[in-house]
Amino acid sequence: MTMLTLDREAPDHLLPAADHPSPRGPGRDAGWLKATLDETAPGLIASYERVGGLNCRDAHNLPSTRAVGEICERLLQVLFPGFHDDDAVPGSSIEALTRGRLSAVLRDLTQQVRRAVRIGDPHTPTGKTPPIIRSFCLALPEVRERLRTDIEAAYDGDPAAVCREEILLSYPFVEALAIQRAAHRLYRLGAPIVPRMMTEWAHGRTGIDIHPGARIGTHFFIDHGTGVVIGETCLIGNHVKIYHGVTLGARSFVKDDEGRIVQGGKRHPDVGDNVTIYPNATILGGKTVIGANSTIGANVFLMHSVPPNSLVVYEEKQLSVRDKTARATPVAYDYSI
Repeated sequence: MTMLTLDREAPDHLLPAADHPSPRGPGRDAGWLKATLDETAPGLIASYERVGGLNCRDAHNLPSTRAVGEICERLLQVLFPGFHDDDAVPGSSIEALTRGRLSAVLRDLTQQVRRAVRIGDPHTPTGKTPPIIRSFCLALPEVRERLRTDIEAAYDGDPAAVCREEILLSYPFVEALAIQRAAHRLYRLGAPIVPRMMTEWAHGRTGIDIHPGARIGTHFFIDHGTGVVIGETCLIGNHVKIYHGVTLGARSFVKDDEGRIVQGGKRHPDVGDNVTIYPNATILGGKTVIGANSTIGANVFLMHSVPPNSLVVYEEKQLSVRDKTARATPVAYDYSI
């Protein structure tokens, strides 16, 4: 058997520092390392005040992205017991397991929301945090019921789906939508920042970007999902199906007299019941309404409303199909579309 060995003749910068002694000796390395540290640290620390990023002023930290990610992991276990576990979850232990996981979510989410409430003023009272967390937890059964309809929509709308378990285990939209539906409750209850951190965690894992403010009806299915963007003020009806690359975005931003974007306001479109939107379609604008039972074709760019029962597509003038093997006398078949 051939064994790989580390080439000790390789340049020092290619060797892991912790795994080998410096040929020049540790004393000489310590000198330039300390000099570099002394030269770099003051400017970096000063930039925290100048640029931002200091998270421990007055001992009140900002919400932790790592902690929020762990909360999302536990939430998925609570919402889908057994589907995000390494081992089987027997029915006899489900009550104790759920109580333990929910307790961890309550504890950690309370801490992160309290930190978010104090952003900008570390002395802001955090008394509104417990009612937010309590209402959020009481809404979890409703979140599960909404997710059940989404899974049914995927099973009914995708002929490739073998079973509902396959959808839960392998369809990325389930994870993205589960976190968004949970984060939406926090958002509506007034929890700042943390809901957005939750949906961005899901965005990083699935490629599906749904703002926690978006209001989404039942039986919602995102097929494939990669590249989907759904903005904060979107209102999506029931039984809506969209494909990868779809953007439901803002057309323009209102600015104040100083040229700064005015926060809030209706910026994203509404989508009626029973609408299907095919890949890479872009629909923009807070006044744009897609009427119920409409179909938006692939690659459509739309900035105005369409009435119910509409079919919106780009029509090609001519499609040419040629025989590649007929080099001497090529034959062209032209189909007008």
